[in-house]
Amino acid sequence: MDDPLLSEIAQTIFNKKGFNILVLDMRPISSLTDYVIIAEGNINKHVQAIGEALIEFMKKRGQQISYVEGMREGDWVVLDFSEIVVHLFQPGWRDQYNLEALWKDAQIVDVRIDTEAAASIK
Repeated sequence: MDDPLLSEIAQTIFNKKGFNILVLDMRPISSLTDYVIIAEGNINKHVQAIGEALIEFMKKRGQQISYVEGMREGDWVVLDFSEIVVHLFQPGWRDQYNLEALWKDAQIVDVRIDTEAAASIK
């Protein structure tokens, strides 16, 4: 998986006003996926909108989603694109499940987010 794609996913989340974006390299510690991305939205509708934007973005990139969970409720959404799994939370839910502690041995991946470009998106 190329790092530019990880940055583009993070940018898509940021463009939808998602926050606290964390990308973890899971390859050394798990055979289930290569990367996990964790991010937050303010309320359920916001988390759902971020999820829908990511599904659309990945579809345009030719990446089909393998599994979706939580879109109806919007408190914790899981999007499985095989090599990349995205977890989108409302803040309280992220604190409750604390996936960062579960995968504390994963390396954090630096991604590039253009905050100026996001500001120009209406």
